[in-house]
Amino acid sequence: MMEEGTLERAHDLKPSPSDSDMYMLYFKGLVCKETTELLVGFGVAILDQDENLLFQMKGPLHGSGITDLEAELIALKRGLTEAVSMGINHLSICCDHDQIFELVMGRSAPEVNNIALLVDDVQRIRQQLKSVIPVLVTDQNHQASFVTKLAMEAIDYEISIRRSMTCSICFNNNFKAEDIFSSFLCSHRFCKKCVKRYIEVKLLEGGVPRCPYYQCESMLTLSSCASLVITPRLQEMWEERIKEESVPMADRVYCPNTNCSSLMSKTELSKSIKQGCVKCTMPFCINCKVPWHDNMSCNEYKRLMGTNLTTEDKKLNLLANRMMWRQCGKCKHMIERSEGCIHVTCRCGYSFCYTCGAEWTTRRGCSHKEEMDGDLCCDAI
Repeated sequence: MMEEGTLERAHDLKPSPSDSDMYMLYFKGLVCKETTELLVGFGVAILDQDENLLFQMKGPLHGSGITDLEAELIALKRGLTEAVSMGINHLSICCDHDQIFELVMGRSAPEVNNIALLVDDVQRIRQQLKSVIPVLVTDQNHQASFVTKLAMEAIDYEISIRRSMTCSICFNNNFKAEDIFSSFLCSHRFCKKCVKRYIEVKLLEGGVPRCPYYQCESMLTLSSCASLVITPRLQEMWEERIKEESVPMADRVYCPNTNCSSLMSKTELSKSIKQGCVKCTMPFCINCKVPWHDNMSCNEYKRLMGTNLTTEDKKLNLLANRMMWRQCGKCKHMIERSEGCIHVTCRCGYSFCYTCGAEWTTRRGCSHKEEMDGDLCCDAI
């Protein structure tokens, strides 16, 4: 779902309305199709019963393929949210869009899912007010023209920014508007080439892509990155990373089949030690994190493996030593550190020292942790 971009407010006065005070909300969402890239802006104004302006707001809207109807509903949603935050109890919603008026009145049903979700949001926020009266006005109405102007100003400002835009990653400012990517939650902008490469690296590292701007925590989504033409392989990887983040670290279980490695949650598995992968169906031991060991207990298997390694295990250990890989002390997966701090966190959530393998804690740790400079440590992670 699309969200507002950078907002500009004015006359942000907080009224002290009584139960009988009636206020008016004017709103407008505009889609500009005259440029090489779709630009969307919105304007909101709240007036008292004497038509004195109490609040106004304008800003861009960012998202892939926003329609006129979506832009109008997002503007209305934003206006209603502000009215509630201002303590208003009675409100007239002044619409100059016939279809919006019919949707708000409940006379027509949304035809597509994203419109239905926005209408649900509008009705939910509307219920927080004591009374709401939708009013159909003409686009010649003075206040309707005023919020239209606010929306146009937001679009004009967006155009001016894009013309003088510099990518925050490569610092290049010599590209066309269609080569710009904007994170719709925070409005930070980059060239598409840099963002696409950043997403690929982030996914390969096992993370979920966020806005690449320094210290920005806004999440990127597959829908917001549609213009980047993400490959099917990266899309699948992205969906897997999202699934990983939804499962608490302590509950994550990975299939030991090297050709699968599918993620499962302990809460979705039975309490049996012997499990079957939900994807490849291979049976495995949830305690030992290995393919199922027939006719052996976990202790017997561990004793046997300690003294009787297979040829494949010996090759893996030799390769791990040569490549300086480390084995997670909890889930036993091999980990390779490409750069950065010696404090590493496995995808299962276990943190340890990459130099000696000791568990990493915030209060105390191995001697290597004590020797580290504070600015190199990642204890906050």
